[in-house]
Amino acid sequence: MMKIKIAPSILSADFSRLDREVKRVERAGADLLHLDVMDGHFVPNITIGPVVVKYIRKVTHLPLDVHLMIENPQRYLDSFISAGSDMITVHIETVSPALIKKMSRKLRLKKVKFGISLNPDTSLEKIRPVLKYADFVLVMSVFPGFGGQEFIPGSLGKIRKLRCLFKGDIAVDGGVNDKTAGLLISAGANILASGSYIFASKNTKQAIERIRNAKQR
Repeated sequence: MMKIKIAPSILSADFSRLDREVKRVERAGADLLHLDVMDGHFVPNITIGPVVVKYIRKVTHLPLDVHLMIENPQRYLDSFISAGSDMITVHIETVSPALIKKMSRKLRLKKVKFGISLNPDTSLEKIRPVLKYADFVLVMSVFPGFGGQEFIPGSLGKIRKLRCLFKGDIAVDGGVNDKTAGLLISAGANILASGSYIFASKNTKQAIERIRNAKQR
């Protein structure tokens, strides 16, 4: 069985004390950090850019998983690589197969892991031809743009089918908590991004462990 990794999503952190929030989840046992980058075009919200990633890099040794929910992600790869990203995810809805091949080659030369994400209403068939270029796949279990949304149960079937096609890491983002984590792990996911459940918890370590060790069904 693949190792279960927990990725607190800083979208739900208190940005007035972001360095302490990062340290809090690091001490609590997080495996990596999930950083949502939104442009107000591909999704109806605006969040952070390379400058914030750069300063988060300075305060943690955890791998930084930078999720680009933006149009034309190829224009910004160099900036996010330079900022210290360890993993960069782009959405299949925003790029062509030719661009995916080109970006994959570039990121692997830079030793940055490449992820491909798809929205809840995007078919697996759209990413099947480019899976060979991905180090991991991120399945959205909510429609991207805002934190705190409810988990979409239909995502489980997509994860199961994907696990039959793809032997690498499968990440999930959206509505991940102690109730949904077991279902996701059973379906084949092994990287769980969770925002509000972790950052709103009074006991951060316990919240992370409840997700990691959720009972599978």
